[in-house]
Amino acid sequence: MSVVVHGRDAERGQSVCEEIQAAGGTATLLLADLGDVAQVRELAERAETVTGGIDVLVNNAFEPGIYAPSADTSIEDFELRIAINMRAPFLLTSALAPAMAERGQGTVVNVSMAAASKGVPGIALTSATKAALEALTRSWAAEYGPRGVRVNTVSPGVVLTPANAHMLDQMHAFASTTPAQRPAEVAEVAAVIAFLASPGASFIQGANVAVDGGMLAAS
Repeated sequence: MSVVVHGRDAERGQSVCEEIQAAGGTATLLLADLGDVAQVRELAERAETVTGGIDVLVNNAFEPGIYAPSADTSIEDFELRIAINMRAPFLLTSALAPAMAERGQGTVVNVSMAAASKGVPGIALTSATKAALEALTRSWAAEYGPRGVRVNTVSPGVVLTPANAHMLDQMHAFASTTPAQRPAEVAEVAAVIAFLASPGASFIQGANVAVDGGMLAAS
């Protein structure tokens, strides 16, 4: 298994590579700012070069922006969320999926969020960008599916991550309203992504798999 790890934090990215290598895989860290179009395109080119061809693309980058009313959202924040949450996946998929289609196989997994299908005050723009990503999934499934490339979405609910460690009380309180009554661990979401990338999901195309502890089902 050869994995390209992307990120902006060299130390954290290298740690992930070491975990993959310890498990018997091969990993390469590529740093890039997904808010920069030139860097996104260069990332796709470098990924193809170091691997000889990408078979699985996971569009997992996420810019949550500022939790605030729409009227308080700056144009800079607007443009950043559009760039990271929608433009970067569009550019990476447009760059890498055609080669998958030429080989007759490949998988793209887009990571959205449950709130893209649920009205939540304060995150209108974030929800909108992820809803747009879900629309891209459906269009790409129709575009690339006939040529052997499966495209699907995973939509997590409340997930405990290092980025939200400072607001554990809020995360647990929100998650307590779901049927699962707890937040998800990162590994639980990763397992679903891995499944969608595996041969076991060979007949799943254009789907949106909710990994939200029942949040949407119970709303």
